[in-house]
Amino acid sequence: MKKTYRLLFLLFIIGLRISHAQDDTLEDYVQPIDGTQLQLEMAAIPAGSFMMGSPALEPNRIEDEGPKHKVSLPAFYISKHEITWEIYNLFINRTIDSIQQKNKATDLSLKVDAVAGATIPYVDMSLGMGTGKGLPVGNVTHYAASQFCKWLSAKTGHFYRLPTEAEWEYSARAGTNTAYHFGDDPALLKEYAWYYENSDDTYHPVGQKKPNAWGLYDIHGNVAEWTLDQYVPDVYSKRGARSSSPWEASSNTYPHSVRGGSYYDDAQYLRSAARMASTENWKMRDPQFPKSIWWNTDSPFVGFRVVRALNIPTETEIKKYWGE
Repeated sequence: MKKTYRLLFLLFIIGLRISHAQDDTLEDYVQPIDGTQLQLEMAAIPAGSFMMGSPALEPNRIEDEGPKHKVSLPAFYISKHEITWEIYNLFINRTIDSIQQKNKATDLSLKVDAVAGATIPYVDMSLGMGTGKGLPVGNVTHYAASQFCKWLSAKTGHFYRLPTEAEWEYSARAGTNTAYHFGDDPALLKEYAWYYENSDDTYHPVGQKKPNAWGLYDIHGNVAEWTLDQYVPDVYSKRGARSSSPWEASSNTYPHSVRGGSYYDDAQYLRSAARMASTENWKMRDPQFPKSIWWNTDSPFVGFRVVRALNIPTETEIKKYWGE
């Protein structure tokens, strides 16, 4: 028995060392999408802990940002840029589904034709702001963003999904504990973000402003970003002082947590800890009945970026991550 325990302990230690080694060697990479010249730039985010939320005295703080609590996360990847219309339209139009992905990963096995196709929009979902080169997608529902992740996973063989609120804030802060990843002074925001004061009421091509310390662009502003989590106003108070990989799984269509603020928002809503809840009003002008599960008509200011998790969940868990 003693030998068995020693062997198990040794295997445990080896596993920890391998895990840490993987974290230490995790590097940024580019995800090609075969059949097109488009690609996703993915940033390696190290495992670690951070204080989630904002301190009580942070200017413009809202009650749902507290109390601050310690959150621990494993390493993961997140896209450096918000998903653009060009890339999202590959999912909408499905013109490259039949093209075999070279060097396809084997993290999961899913055929592209098993992924439901989104409806073609019936009006200009950019509301005149454009869908050209580098412009971030907007007016997509939480479900549609999750199904894009499923399609991307089937295409590439890697497991992609939306970031949790915790992953999003950890990535946005990039090791900082200030109101913004660059500090506390909103006067500097124009160097890093498109927001109400400098956007001319429209989103802009991704990557034009300075990135944060972990290489993420437009994490503040441009378009706000969907997270996986159901929005629960007092969820932080229910977690205790420490939490590991928290996630509020969806149980209802509304509300979901949206992060980062947008071109339409004032500086205070772009803070790293700021939270926003989705609402049915984002479909107000949708003439369909029932209303579209794929498109919003009144939230061009909300897009998303994607995460690639290193630990592949069970099939049941994966369906939850993809909103199924």
